[in-house]
Amino acid sequence: MRKPFDNKHEMKTGSWSKEEDQKLIDYVTSHGEGSWHTLPQAAGLLRCGRSCMQRWSIYLKPDLQRREFGEDEDDLIIRLHALLGNRWSLIAGRLPGRTDEEIKNYWNSHLSIKLLNMGIDPNNHRLRHHISMSSTMSTDVNESQAENDEVNSDISSSRNYNSYEDQDIN
Repeated sequence: MRKPFDNKHEMKTGSWSKEEDQKLIDYVTSHGEGSWHTLPQAAGLLRCGRSCMQRWSIYLKPDLQRREFGEDEDDLIIRLHALLGNRWSLIAGRLPGRTDEEIKNYWNSHLSIKLLNMGIDPNNHRLRHHISMSSTMSTDVNESQAENDEVNSDISSSRNYNSYEDQDIN
């Protein structure tokens, strides 16, 4: 079991300074990515391990790509999402230099909207019915359902009646 951070009141939150970034870069470059829980104290940072891990993996890691997504990446993400669903880390494994968080955010803010505008449901990748049609059809469906319920109750009561006639009385 790991030991909790002793001086929580001294832990820094908020924006990272350039000095903190440099300390984190220097430490991870020389010692590698290891135990994120012990890293802040060893690197001389007053941050929690999770904050250091996120700062490194989302912003400071040298092989990250800081550019816009291309059409080929869009197509690949859409195809992989159709196959894998919301398994962002598996999708990120197929896109070198992209993080799972970056791909998830791009999906939710751009690609799912792009699919909706094309008339495709982003959840199951099938063609969608227009909302205006479904709202007008819903009243027709409710009326039809009520009629079907009446007919079904009449049929079931006649079946019960018929089943009594079909029984042999000995």
